Amino acid sequence: MKILVVGSGGREHAITWRLAQDKARHELFCAPGNAGTAALATNVAIGAEDVEGVTAWAAANRPDLVVVGPEAPLVKGLVDALDKIGVAAFGPVAAGARMEGSKRFAKEVMKAAGVPTGMAETFTDAAAAKAALPAFGLPVVIKADGLAAGKGVVVAETAAQAEAAIDDMLVANKFGAAGAEVLVEEFLHGEECSILALVDGERAVLLPSSQDHKRVFDGDKGPNTGGMGAYSPAPVVTADKLPAIKEKIILPVLRELKKRGITYRGILYAGLMVNDENSNPHGPLAKSGSSVNVVEFNARFGDPETEAVLPRIGGDFATALLHAATGCLRDEDVTVKDECAATVIVASGGYPGSYEKGKEIAGLEGNPALVFHCGTKRTDDGKVLTSGGRVLSVTGLGPDLRSAVDAAYAGVERISFENSFHRSDIAHRAFERG
Repeated sequence: MKILVVGSGGREHAITWRLAQDKARHELFCAPGNAGTAALATNVAIGAEDVEGVTAWAAANRPDLVVVGPEAPLVKGLVDALDKIGVAAFGPVAAGARMEGSKRFAKEVMKAAGVPTGMAETFTDAAAAKAALPAFGLPVVIKADGLAAGKGVVVAETAAQAEAAIDDMLVANKFGAAGAEVLVEEFLHGEECSILALVDGERAVLLPSSQDHKRVFDGDKGPNTGGMGAYSPAPVVTADKLPAIKEKIILPVLRELKKRGITYRGILYAGLMVNDENSNPHGPLAKSGSSVNVVEFNARFGDPETEAVLPRIGGDFATALLHAATGCLRDEDVTVKDECAATVIVASGGYPGSYEKGKEIAGLEGNPALVFHCGTKRTDDGKVLTSGGRVLSVTGLGPDLRSAVDAAYAGVERISFENSFHRSDIAHRAFERG
């Protein structure tokens, strides 16, 4: 197949890499790609959010499939534009991408579908939002309704923190249009994990569970990031929970969207909070009464979860994506390898705040781990330089999680660039569970 992957991060490098593992030799392109995808595909100098540019390229080159990586082009209607010119695209149309693009919309869909989630109310007036706080107790979660680059969520431990977050969004306009509405939401206790489901509008196939690490420092300290590492599977998602996740969360959402005239195809990513006797930290059940609740939905592959999940996927990956995109997904399209994976992010000093770019990276050639490029660029003379806060995703595989983690860190130890850093405790929650 001729396939275009849209995006430039570790997620897109992992997707491109996995497509290159298929027995069929695909003709791969990435827009815009990075230094890592350049070794597997032809990079095309078109930005991921340039809907007109990507659509024009697709019209001229007629790929068999376009795989959209990031959320922003989905929300902007890239899949809709590709549909109009008869090019198959993996990802939801803009109306479906609102499951990530509008937290209010996602809550409305979940409520109508009977999906367990935290209690929430939406506000455009700061005074009204503050007045509602006592009903939610503490901690309380304040969320910007729209896309805010992963920074529009505040877990407030005190009423003063909650009020400050509301003022930041509704008064100071900190997140622009994304924060014109805010959700005040019940804090969910338990252990967070991710389930990515391949869906074709009616059917769903769950990919292996995973868990990422949002905080920048060891011990889950410091500010939130785009993710400092991930591992798969996540022990908190026991085998007995998977059928309920599919039947009570994923499929009801697809049916409710269908009622609203939206055929949702691509990835439906459920960020879940599991609260059971083994969860850590442990707290009271959510007001839904369920031990598994949806924290949020995303409309695409996660990052860095993708770098941990896709190396475990067998079979013909391109066919699975095409079947989801064209409404004929089958259970047998996805097979899972009996191994574990762990991913460690190597980041630039200062991330998630300000950081320097242009640092030369050593240790990429001959690395024993899978190294996916997140924020890199290649110079004319062949050097690979840093160009982002999250620079590399280093993934190890093994027969058990400890072996996978060790393999990932063995790969990390080979890599160096000025002011690099990484967390040293990826998968600590899994090991703490015993």
